[in-house]
Amino acid sequence: MATFEFVLPELGEGMEAGDVVQVLVSVGESITEEQPVLELETDKAVVEVPAPVSGTVKAIHVQAGDKAAVGQLLLTVETPASTAAAQVPRTPPLAAVSLPAAEHGENKTATDKVVSRPSEPPAHTAPMPPVQSRTAASPAPELLPEPPRLAVPAAPSVRQLAREIGVDINQVQGSGAGGRISLEDVKRYARDLHARPAGQQFRGALPSVTLPDFTKWGAVERQPMSNVRRATAERMMQSWVTIPQVTQFDKADITDLEQLRQRYDAQRAQSAGGKLTITAIVLKVVAAALKRFPQFNASVDMTTYEVIHKTYYHIGVAVDTDRGLLVPVIRNVDQKNILALSVELTQLAERARSRKTPLEEMQGGTFTITNLGGLGGTNFTPIINAPEVAILGLARSSLEPVYNDSTGQFAPRLMLPLALSYDHRLIDGADGVRFLRWVVEALQQPFLLALEG
Repeated sequence: MATFEFVLPELGEGMEAGDVVQVLVSVGESITEEQPVLELETDKAVVEVPAPVSGTVKAIHVQAGDKAAVGQLLLTVETPASTAAAQVPRTPPLAAVSLPAAEHGENKTATDKVVSRPSEPPAHTAPMPPVQSRTAASPAPELLPEPPRLAVPAAPSVRQLAREIGVDINQVQGSGAGGRISLEDVKRYARDLHARPAGQQFRGALPSVTLPDFTKWGAVERQPMSNVRRATAERMMQSWVTIPQVTQFDKADITDLEQLRQRYDAQRAQSAGGKLTITAIVLKVVAAALKRFPQFNASVDMTTYEVIHKTYYHIGVAVDTDRGLLVPVIRNVDQKNILALSVELTQLAERARSRKTPLEEMQGGTFTITNLGGLGGTNFTPIINAPEVAILGLARSSLEPVYNDSTGQFAPRLMLPLALSYDHRLIDGADGVRFLRWVVEALQQPFLLALEG
């Protein structure tokens, strides 16, 4: 028999740490290879961490509520000697983790590869120091890892070069497929950075604000942000600082559309396993609009002054959960009919709220829809989910008196408030109006939805 120490692998690009939600095994329990041994909450989703080998659990080194960093010891497992010889890694743990596929297509993460290490690390490898659990005796600031950054595709050798020359790889624009970063990309960024005048070498750091000492006015309590809330705060700050955003408002008369929705919801959508919601209908409309206005399905590369047009239509839908806002992505919306989108949207929301959203489902979006109509409010200004260039917000629909030119009278109509925020670097105001008016007219003419399939 041999003893193996199972350490936390890098489950996704840029994933440095997570919160242990639940330990799924106990000491003395026999486990099999690929069996989930614990649930870990990252900044995007709750993922199951599989066992690298079969054997018997001899010790558990983490518990629910702990923070676990990549490379931290999770379990000690006793395995047959033959299995041990086959599982010894030949490279340091992080080098054994595969990088995700480029976003230009089906994304994959490294969840299918885990890393184990022998009980005695090689002499040249410094062991990872243990990460403290979150307790009252430990100061909160020391327990928080560095705020997560946006994942970027790059090989380990490229990341090493960036570290050695002092370049933040998250700020480098890749020239490869799907934005993959090469050695030349890092060198070019470094040359450009040092060529800028002093004081203008912006490295993408977010502005910091010095807070007053609130304890001067009364008692306070500090609570660490959850992984999801911290990631949301960082992404929104990045978007607000780097993107000049404009919001265009309009209203759609959905009286006729709502009658059709209610009629077919019970007949077809619910029988298929979903609920025919206005969000599902808007998904189909937006996919058609993105084809007619391709600048809304793009990204901006300011390092090369290029517009990256995407020929796929993966639309993110904001979901309100008990952990905060998540934006899972529905892929190839243009290729699915409204009933299929209704079913997928229902399943997507259920996975998000039950913490079962896989990491790959949170990546690759080209546009985002957020619907706050179920909660109330008359309108709002959604913030763009970078590196996308636009987001559509839906508020609560309400009956309003609308003047009818043909009859010369006012009539009650169900009006849906819409808010389109867009990146003014790429999209002009006139284009924003045209896009939103196209969406409005499509919603007001349900027959057009049938033509879109």
